[in-house]
Amino acid sequence: MEFLSTWQQPLLWASGLSLLAVVATLIAVPWIVVRLPHDYFSREDRVAWRTSPGRPIVVLVLGVLKSLLGFLLIVLGLIMLLTPGQGILTVLIGFLLMDFPGKYRVERWLVLRPGVLRGLNWLRQRRGHQPFDVPGGSRQPE
Repeated sequence: MEFLSTWQQPLLWASGLSLLAVVATLIAVPWIVVRLPHDYFSREDRVAWRTSPGRPIVVLVLGVLKSLLGFLLIVLGLIMLLTPGQGILTVLIGFLLMDFPGKYRVERWLVLRPGVLRGLNWLRQRRGHQPFDVPGGSRQPE
């Protein structure tokens, strides 16, 4: 019983963060998916927001903050793998927020997994948006 009394507070905090992550995921994922352009995954090259002219310091600071947020989500997701919550999904979101070479190829590979593109297009359809184009130029079969 000493184990429970020692770890009760950290476990309560981790469970609360897990619940918060679930709620945030249920709100953020559909919001992001419907705002992406339909050709987001079928473009050959990614247009980076950080290549915009003007205010290079602001762009640099935002890029660093985005990557730090991604790293924090990966750490929290790894903790949630041991506690109740959306650990794998949180790690995945953190991974996608970070900037690293080859990220676009990994995103495209992930979207082509069975059911992933279908699920994303279902979210888009519910909000009245056209489905994502499949890499290679065609649309996903219904």
